[in-house]
Amino acid sequence: MTVATSAEPASEPASELTAEWPLWGGRAQVTLRVDGLDGLDELDGPTALATARRLVQAQTAAMDAAASRFRPDSEVTRLAAAGGRPLPASPLLREAVAVALRAADLTGGAVDPTLGQALVDAGYDTDLALLPKDRAKPLTRVRRLVAWRDVRVDDDAGTIQVPEGVLLDLGATAKALVADRAAAEAHAVLGLPVLVSLGGDLAVVGTGAEPWLVGVRERPGDPDQTVVWIGDCGVATSTTQARRWRMAGRPVHHLLDPTTGLPAREVWRTVTVCAGSCVDANTASTATVVMGREGAAWLSGTGLPARLVGIDGQVRTLGGWPADQARDRGAA
Repeated sequence: MTVATSAEPASEPASELTAEWPLWGGRAQVTLRVDGLDGLDELDGPTALATARRLVQAQTAAMDAAASRFRPDSEVTRLAAAGGRPLPASPLLREAVAVALRAADLTGGAVDPTLGQALVDAGYDTDLALLPKDRAKPLTRVRRLVAWRDVRVDDDAGTIQVPEGVLLDLGATAKALVADRAAAEAHAVLGLPVLVSLGGDLAVVGTGAEPWLVGVRERPGDPDQTVVWIGDCGVATSTTQARRWRMAGRPVHHLLDPTTGLPAREVWRTVTVCAGSCVDANTASTATVVMGREGAAWLSGTGLPARLVGIDGQVRTLGGWPADQARDRGAA
């Protein structure tokens, strides 16, 4: 699912400046709202946007260097090769791992950051754009002897320790964390309302009394299925439809069931959640997909606004999420 954004307040439209670029197999976007703000004239806008883009790109580059399991020089890759020994880790990676462990705790282990090797075994061992469409190797159940509770983050010593053989996969939370961090930093530097979207995981900071209008759709080019107003918050989508490939002819997706190491059973093909941060929204959306039939009841218990699309295409909304309103707003 992609999230398209535009500013369409109920009264006079606010002016926006937007930059987009490819990132991690999807699109990154930063949008500034500049209309009617003191100290920013028409000539200042492009400079402010360029600054915001540089800040977002610096944040994504730092997270890639820390947490990418596809890079041989990343901190995560070095941890996997440490043979179970604690290694010095950057503050950013320690924060990212701590956030991932919190997500695991809040979801009863449904969002588990220790599934990196299981993803490799399932064929997801390189960037999605480079992944073969089908692989001859059959998909097999993985016997997992470690869990997320075996990961240790020691801020006093500045280290992280993972059990031998564990490759961390922080994809469920790290992208959302970067969106939150980048939006907060850009707002602090520029003093403007900022929206950051990384592959559709979205963070908004500094909106004030004038919320943003966000359209949600399942695939690029589809008409919007729902349109919502959002203030300072995060919106995230988890889906089994975007990152897919085949193993010995069998369809596979990237959201794994931690109890089996296999792709989670497809009960919900797409879940979108709004929460106080992009990290919390992504944690909830991912957990719901992974939990399958139990996911809707778990998500309902959080009280978060959400839109769930079943594998049959049926839509269910929770927590006050508005009913679908089809609108063609163009590609995200």
